[in-house]
Amino acid sequence: MNRRFSSGSGVRIRSVVLLVAILVAGAALGAWKYSSIREANAAAANQPEPIETVTAAVATQREHRQTATSIGTVLALRSITLRNEVPGTVRRVMLSAGQVVSAGTVLVAFDVSVEEAELRAQEAQADLARTLFARMERMAGRGAASAIELDNARAERDIALAQIARTRAIIARKTIRAPFRARIGIADVHVGQFLESGTELTTLQGVDAASNVDFAVAQSVAAGLREGDRVSVFAGNEPAPVSARIVAIDARVDPTTRNAIVRARIENAERGPAPGASVRVQVSVGAARSAVVVPVSALRKGPGGDHVFVLAPGKNGDTRAQLRRVTAGPVIGDEVVILDGLVAGEQVATSGSFKLRDAALVTVAKPPADEPVKQIPAR
Repeated sequence: MNRRFSSGSGVRIRSVVLLVAILVAGAALGAWKYSSIREANAAAANQPEPIETVTAAVATQREHRQTATSIGTVLALRSITLRNEVPGTVRRVMLSAGQVVSAGTVLVAFDVSVEEAELRAQEAQADLARTLFARMERMAGRGAASAIELDNARAERDIALAQIARTRAIIARKTIRAPFRARIGIADVHVGQFLESGTELTTLQGVDAASNVDFAVAQSVAAGLREGDRVSVFAGNEPAPVSARIVAIDARVDPTTRNAIVRARIENAERGPAPGASVRVQVSVGAARSAVVVPVSALRKGPGGDHVFVLAPGKNGDTRAQLRRVTAGPVIGDEVVILDGLVAGEQVATSGSFKLRDAALVTVAKPPADEPVKQIPAR
C-alpha cells in the first residue's frame, strides 16, 4: 500500500516539474520575442520614410470632340484589272511585279505577223485605188468618164483606206500599253502563251499624289459629316495618324446595317498606306467641349478601375501621392482625356507612378531636356 502511494506521488511530482519547466520556457520565449519586437520598432522609428522619385505634369484643359472609329480600305484614285481585248499568242511580256511604269509603256505584245502582212497587202491595194481614182478624175474632167465611174473609183479608194485603218486598229489592240502611270501587280503571262479575249493579265494601281479611303459609319454619324471635314487614318501599328479630307458621302444608307459609306482623300499618298490596306479611321462627332487631359503615362490601370496619383502637400509640407479614381476617355497622341475625377491645374505623377501607393512620400525629378515644359516641380 505504501509502495503504491509513493509511486503515484512521484509521477505527480514529475508532471508538476515538467509543467513548471514548460511555463518558464514559454515565459522566457515570450519575453525574448517582446524584446525583439521593441527593438525592431525602435530601429524602424529611427529609419527615414522611403521616398519615391517621379516626374510630374499638370492636368490641362483643352477643347475636345468625341470620336467614332471605323475600319476602312485604301483605294488608289485609278485602279484597273488589265485584260486583252482580242485573242492571240504572246510575243513579248514586260510585266514586272511592283514596277512603276509611265503611261503608254508597252506591257504585253501579241504576235501580229499575220496582221502586218495583211496591212502591206491593203496598203498596196489602197495605192492602186488612189491611182485609179486620180486617173478617173482626170478623165471625168475631159468628159471621158461618167459620174458613176468616178463615184465607184472614189468608193474603192475609201474602202481600201478603211481596211488599212481596221487592220492597224487590230494591231494596236494586240499591243497592250499602260493607260496611266501605275504600279504593276503580280502577273502570270509568258511568251508563246495563247490567250483568249478577256483573259486577266495583271492589275494596275495608279501612282498618284493622293489616294482614297472608303469606310462605313452609322447613319447618325454620317448625318453630322460634311465634305471637307478632316478625319484621322491609322495604318497598322503606326502611332501617328495620317490626315485625310472627306470628299464624298454616299446618299444611300444600307437598309441592313444602317451604315453609310464615306470617302476621304489622303493628299500625300506617299506617307499613307498602300492601296488595298485595311486602316482604322477616326471621325470627330458632335460639338467641341472642354476636357481635362494628362500624359498617358499618368494613367494607371488596376482592379478598382482607372486611377491617377495626384501630388499634393502633406501635413508637414512634404509632397505626397493621393490615389484618385478617374474616368478615362480617348487617347489623343501622347495624352489621354479624363472625363471625370480630375480638375484642370492639379499635378499628377507621370513617369514612375507605377511605384506609388496612396499617401506615399514622393520627390519630383526634373524633366528630361526633350520632355515638354508643362511638367512642373512639386509645390
